[in-house]
Amino acid sequence: MQEKYIDETKQGEAFAILEKPENGKKLFLESYGCQMNFSDSEIVASILNEQGYNTTLNVEEADLILLNTCSIREKAEQTVRMRLAQFKNLKKERPNMTVGVLGCMAERLKTKFLEEEQLVDLVVGPDAYRDLPNLLKETEDGRDAINVILSKEETYADINPVRLGGNGVTAFVTITRGCDNMCTFCVVPFTRGRERSRDPHSIIEECQSLWDNGYKEITLLGQNVDSYLWYGGGPKKDFAKASEMQKLTATNFAQLLDMVAVAVPKMRIRFSTSNPHEMTEEVFRMIAKHDNICNYVHLPVQSGSDRILQLMNRQHTRQEYLDLIKKGKEIVPDISFSQDMIIGFCTETEEDHQMTMSLMREVEYDYGYMFSYSTRPGTPAHKKMEDDIPADVKQRRLAEVIALQGELSRKRMQGYVGRVHEILIEGISKKNKNQWKGRNSQNAVCVFDMKEDQKLGDIVSVFVHGNTQGTLLGETVESN
Repeated sequence: MQEKYIDETKQGEAFAILEKPENGKKLFLESYGCQMNFSDSEIVASILNEQGYNTTLNVEEADLILLNTCSIREKAEQTVRMRLAQFKNLKKERPNMTVGVLGCMAERLKTKFLEEEQLVDLVVGPDAYRDLPNLLKETEDGRDAINVILSKEETYADINPVRLGGNGVTAFVTITRGCDNMCTFCVVPFTRGRERSRDPHSIIEECQSLWDNGYKEITLLGQNVDSYLWYGGGPKKDFAKASEMQKLTATNFAQLLDMVAVAVPKMRIRFSTSNPHEMTEEVFRMIAKHDNICNYVHLPVQSGSDRILQLMNRQHTRQEYLDLIKKGKEIVPDISFSQDMIIGFCTETEEDHQMTMSLMREVEYDYGYMFSYSTRPGTPAHKKMEDDIPADVKQRRLAEVIALQGELSRKRMQGYVGRVHEILIEGISKKNKNQWKGRNSQNAVCVFDMKEDQKLGDIVSVFVHGNTQGTLLGETVESN
C-alpha cells in the first residue's frame, strides 16, 4: 500500500513519521552522538518498517524502544544510562514492550547490558541491523538477543533509508563505514570496525532519488570521507591485494565528489568528516570546480602541539595541517574551516595548550567542537597512558579555548557582513517565527524576514547587514 509521510514537530525540531497503514506496531527510535548514528537510525527504521513497525514520537505507545548510542565521550554514555532507567520504569507498566540498545555503546559493552544491568532485551552493533527481525523474534520468545559482530563488507548500500529527522530539505548520504586510523583516544575503530567504502553507483542513485523527492542539500558522510576508495569492495587495507585492473578503475573521494556533483548539478553538496593526513589538494580542486559543492570543510586537528599529536597517533604534524589549510585557502579563497579539539589530553603542558591556541589564531576557524579529554575504556590511551591532567586545569584550558573560538567566530561572521549570500532556506528561526533560517556555502547560519513568495527549500539571495557571534543577520534581495 501507499506509504505516507506525516510532518510533526517536537521541541522545535521537525520529524518525519513513516506510516504504512497495514503496519500494526509502533517503534520509538532515539539517536545520540554523531551524524553517522542519525544516518544509521534511518536505516534501522527502513528495515523495521518492512517488519510491521511504524515510527512514533510518543514513547508510551511504543511496542519497541531503540536507543542508537554513542561511546565517544563518557557523558554520552551517562545520558543513555539515565534514559534506559526511565524506560525500565515504563516497562514495569508495559511488560510486553521491548527495549534495545543499538550502535557504538552496544558494541563496546556487549553482554553487560543484558547480564549485569538488566536494562534492555536487545543489543545490536552497527553492522548487525539486518539481523534485527531475527533478534526481535528471539525477544518475542522470551529470550534476550544480541548481535555485535563487526563486518568487513557491510555498507547497507541496498537499503533506502527512511528520512526520520530533519526538514525535508537536507539529508545525509553515508559513503564509508568504520575507521582504520587508530587514534589513541578514540573508541570508534573498536565499535564500528574496519574501514570500507560503498559502491559509488549506489551513492549516486541515492543522491538522485533525494533530489527527485525534493531534497536540496546532501552531506556525504563517513568517519573519514577522504579515505574513500572503491575498487570493487572490501576493506581499504586490502587494496594492495586487488588486481591491477581494479586499481586502474578505483574511485577515490575527489573522483566521487566529481561524480556526485555532475549527477545532481543543482543539489548542494557538503561532506564530513575529513582527516588531515588523508585529505588531498584534489578535493579542494573539486570544491573550486563545482559551484554546487559548498566552500566549507570540517577538518579536526585535536591539538596544536606536535608532541600531543604524536601521543594521539594523529599521523599529521602541526605544520602539515597548517600547510593543508593554506593550500585550501589558495585554491578556494572563500573557504571556511571548522575544528574538533581535545583539551587536557594525557601529559598536556601549558606550552602544549598555548600551541593549540596559537594554531587556532593562525587558522581562524569559523567555529569548532571543543571538549575536555575523558578516557574511553579499551582505547590505547586508556591502556597505556595516565589521564594525569587535573579536572580544574582541563576546565580552565577548555574555557580559554572556547572563549578564543568565540572571538574567532565573531570575526569570521563579521567578514560575511556587507555581502550578498546564497542561502538555502532550511526552516523557521527558533527566536522569531516570522523569520527564515538557513546557511550559506561556508556553513554560516543566517536569519532573515520571510516573504510571501518564499518557501522551505528555496535558495535565496540575502544581503547580510549584521551578525552575532554565530549568526548572520540579513534581508533578501532580488537575484541577478
